[in-house]
Amino acid sequence: MTAAENVCYTLINVPMDSEPPSEISLKNDLDSKTEEKGDVKSKTEALKKVIIMILNGEKLPGLLMTIIRFVLPLQDHTIKKLLLVFWEIVPKTTPDGRLLHEMILVCDAYRKDLQHPNEFIRGSTLRFLCKLKEAELLEPLMPAIRACLEHRHSYVRRNAVLAIYTIYRNFEHLIPDAPELIHDFLVNEKDASCKRNAFMMLIHADQDRALDYLSTCIDQVQTFGDILQLVIVELIYKVCHANPSERARFIRCIYNLLQSSSPAVKYEAAGTLVTLSSAPTAIKAAAQCYIDLIIKESDNNVKLIVLDRLIELKEHPAHERVLQDLVMDILRVLSTPDLEVRKKTLQLALDLVSSRNVEELVIVLKKEVIKTNNVSEHEDTDKYRQLLVRTLHSCSVRFPDMAANVIPVLMEFLSDSNEAAAADVLEFVREAIQRFDNLRMLIVEKMLEVFHAIKSVKIYRGALWILGEYCSTKEDIQSVMTEVRRSLGEIPIVESEIKKEAGELKPEEEITVGPVQKLVTEMGTYATQSALSSSRPTKKEEDRPPLRGFLLDGDFFVAASLATTLTKVALRYVALVQEKKKQNSFVAEAMLLMATILHLGKSSLPKKPITDDDVDRISLCLKVLSECSPLMNDIFNKECRQSLSHMLSAKLEEEKLSQKKESEKRNVTVQPDDPISFMQLTAKNEMNCKEDQFQLSLLAAMGNTQRKEAADPLASKLNKVTQLTGFSDPVYAEAYVHVNQYDIVLDVLVVNQTSDTLQNCTLELATLGDLKLVEKPSPLTLAPHDFANIKANVKVASTENGIIFGNIVYDVSGAASDRNCVVLSDIHIDIMDYIQPATCTDAEFRQMWAEFEWENKVTVNTNIIDLNEYLQHILKSTNMKCLTPEKALSGYCGFMAANLYARSIFGEDALANVSIEKPIHQGPEAPVTGHIRIRAKSQGMALSLGDKINLSQKKTSI
Repeated sequence: MTAAENVCYTLINVPMDSEPPSEISLKNDLDSKTEEKGDVKSKTEALKKVIIMILNGEKLPGLLMTIIRFVLPLQDHTIKKLLLVFWEIVPKTTPDGRLLHEMILVCDAYRKDLQHPNEFIRGSTLRFLCKLKEAELLEPLMPAIRACLEHRHSYVRRNAVLAIYTIYRNFEHLIPDAPELIHDFLVNEKDASCKRNAFMMLIHADQDRALDYLSTCIDQVQTFGDILQLVIVELIYKVCHANPSERARFIRCIYNLLQSSSPAVKYEAAGTLVTLSSAPTAIKAAAQCYIDLIIKESDNNVKLIVLDRLIELKEHPAHERVLQDLVMDILRVLSTPDLEVRKKTLQLALDLVSSRNVEELVIVLKKEVIKTNNVSEHEDTDKYRQLLVRTLHSCSVRFPDMAANVIPVLMEFLSDSNEAAAADVLEFVREAIQRFDNLRMLIVEKMLEVFHAIKSVKIYRGALWILGEYCSTKEDIQSVMTEVRRSLGEIPIVESEIKKEAGELKPEEEITVGPVQKLVTEMGTYATQSALSSSRPTKKEEDRPPLRGFLLDGDFFVAASLATTLTKVALRYVALVQEKKKQNSFVAEAMLLMATILHLGKSSLPKKPITDDDVDRISLCLKVLSECSPLMNDIFNKECRQSLSHMLSAKLEEEKLSQKKESEKRNVTVQPDDPISFMQLTAKNEMNCKEDQFQLSLLAAMGNTQRKEAADPLASKLNKVTQLTGFSDPVYAEAYVHVNQYDIVLDVLVVNQTSDTLQNCTLELATLGDLKLVEKPSPLTLAPHDFANIKANVKVASTENGIIFGNIVYDVSGAASDRNCVVLSDIHIDIMDYIQPATCTDAEFRQMWAEFEWENKVTVNTNIIDLNEYLQHILKSTNMKCLTPEKALSGYCGFMAANLYARSIFGEDALANVSIEKPIHQGPEAPVTGHIRIRAKSQGMALSLGDKINLSQKKTSI
């Protein structure tokens, strides 16, 4: 273990700009017999300097007796604290390993401190003794340490337990009866912190005694303090983990601890119960405990962590059925206002839904949807409504019986001002009306009810399409025409608008006769008519029917959609009604509406003129209606619906495939020749093969999680070692870059390649990008050909390529020259450590694509000749996920387009569009060409991802 990895008890800040004082000046500051205030202050400062110099490698043997004579007898508390640090770090032995004679005086001083009337001095001295590694120093102090177990103050007693534990662990011969002593102490002790320390010692020193004590008071465990309860949970876990036959003895105790008043104890007890027993009652009790914790805890981070534990439980096939009975309890978590918590809760509920509980789930979700309509608008309310709509959509697709209950409630939201939620409802309605024939009448009826209230043009287009496609009766077709006429207002549009304008402008002209000549205002600006007419259009726009408003705003794409709808319903009406007069009347009305829209588009009334595409579409529809050919009838009324059917079935197939992959991951496959493990026949030492959860969580917190892919030689630590200096430099350095989420730890190996002692050897680092150095590494002294490890922590704030650069400076012992400097190579931080594949819907992708302002266009320059292989290579290199379905990418046509998406651990989104082709005219061996466009919110993300793609485009031959 390197020095940098040893347990650290005290952090000392070293001022970098201070000059190291000489030994003589320090001796003068310490060498004084008075105890005046100013004198104590100067001794304190001198003692701090001595500590810093010893930490930097200075020996200072001449000051030892001075400190013993003039500083050790002082009663000042600050001096006493500093002396504890000093005695911890000062060399206590001669070069041949024998204890220095002066230490006998120190030992005597500490024996007196252990009998001091002040409990703080006693307690801090006991803490200091935990750090001593010299048995000769501790031996004379043992009676005084034992006596401290009976001190009146709990601070002294609990530190005495810790001191006895560390001494027993390091030098058992000094106190061989420690477990017995602490067991007796534990039985009579009343203070919670003292009992906790004593019990902790027994767990590690003599587990049988700890179990004996626990057996005697197992019924009183609920009355103990939470710190002791946590240690009891840990003991029970470790005992049952090592010896499963003990489970029955302690599982009742864990059940009792689920009712503890401390949230931490409940959380640990639930986690332990799940690992000890897979019985449905145990899983149910643990899950119930988790749900209570989520509801009662106010911290959203705690809620998310505990939700993750519930999701982990669900991943186990045997536990899933138990959790299905608790879906309604899980939905209580929706009362939390945080969107992320709600999102996870809805996803979990959706994964657990079954035919037994779907009805109750839908009732709760419907209530939640209605609630979002009543609450005051909050930025997350719209997003939450969207989540609820999507969840109900998924429920209805999986359980068609529920669709009839859900659709009427959701269709009210088509008139919602939030376009995203309304679009989700529309998508759901479109899928439902295609899949469920029995619901078509209900949906069309409800759609006609809310049609006039739709505010968004995008939703209006979708609603028009649904009505045009699925209105099959004469009455419904008439209703659609009535709604369209109502939404369009008086026709012809151009004439009615001109009349309206003329009618409204007459009184205004009389008002503006007076000031008409005053063209320039007092401020020197030109007057325009906008001020005069600004109040009128608002009223006029309010009075306008919705479709008329869209058209006058210049949105003629909705007109093209209307033309298609009118053509479909007119062709269907002709097929349904036999009377020629009615047929002609209906078709003429449809053609009149299209013609008046064309006329409006060509006039100067709309804000934007009609586009050529829309003119072509409306003209085509007019031609189709004038001819009414059977071929066109088939295309408009059959082919469109068939295309939708194909799209929905492909989507469903994709979902089933992903669900199948998920279930395959979760199902543990047992090979035919795998051995069967019988617990009764298993030797004790074989039961330790399961991982210790406490150990795993500790490793995860320290960032030392062992990844399973470590078996791959390329994924080993050596792959992340960066050489910083050359082999011929006086100081050789290399760094291992360890990335742990938001932290980067640089473990730098520094080797002195000279025959001189290097003093004040300092690693100086600086960063570029969103990186921040947490603390400057402290200076070292390196003996000739010696080496040391220096650790530096760097915080990461965002996903962009960061660079760490710097140098190593040092003084050569005895040389009169200036400080020497070795410049280090740059360390580039890989963006891939922070990017994770993620999914989003097509609508969300398009919305983000439109919103993100930073784009980076990368030209494809590769030696890969296959389109699909190139796409897979890019996905592997960038950690992105392909959103384009596999079916859309299958086959071969010489070109390919795909959308990729990823999210960083900082919540930043990265989008990419791959557009590539195979130049056939250059032969079969020609490489892929094309472009990759990357979009992100921040410039750094877009550039960094582009650099990564540029570096890894070419396939390396191994």
